[in-house]
Amino acid sequence: MKTLVIYESFCCNTKKIAEEIGSIFIPPAKVISVEEIHPDTLKHADFVVVGSPIFGWQPSERTSQFLSSLQEDTLAGKKAASFDTRVKLFIHGEAAIKIASALKKAGAQIVGKPGAFFVKGKEGPMIDGEIEKAKEWAKKIQQLAQ
Repeated sequence: MKTLVIYESFCCNTKKIAEEIGSIFIPPAKVISVEEIHPDTLKHADFVVVGSPIFGWQPSERTSQFLSSLQEDTLAGKKAASFDTRVKLFIHGEAAIKIASALKKAGAQIVGKPGAFFVKGKEGPMIDGEIEKAKEWAKKIQQLAQ
């Protein structure tokens, strides 16, 4: 199974989570910034994972632009999952759910629950245990994607 992990990161927290998720897959996933994504890259993936930090209860602007550029059949026949990084607050956004919805609209079959990984403050670092949590989440979605 060819897996592609697409992310946007400003303070390196989402990138770190994306890389950890990608390392779990066999063979290891290709991990790429949303800035560098090319439409042809998606053609070669069987499983697509997209992650973004939360900004104003939404995925980042570039991630949102990428998702809105996908056609209804771009991900037809592919499986997908989503995650976000966020500050631990009483009320927070659900960017991962919005990402999953956009991936489904593009034709993907969503596997597993969206992942949510917490950072300390606006710039991080990750809260203790979140890297391990991301690895466990990746193992679950990998099993569901097979």
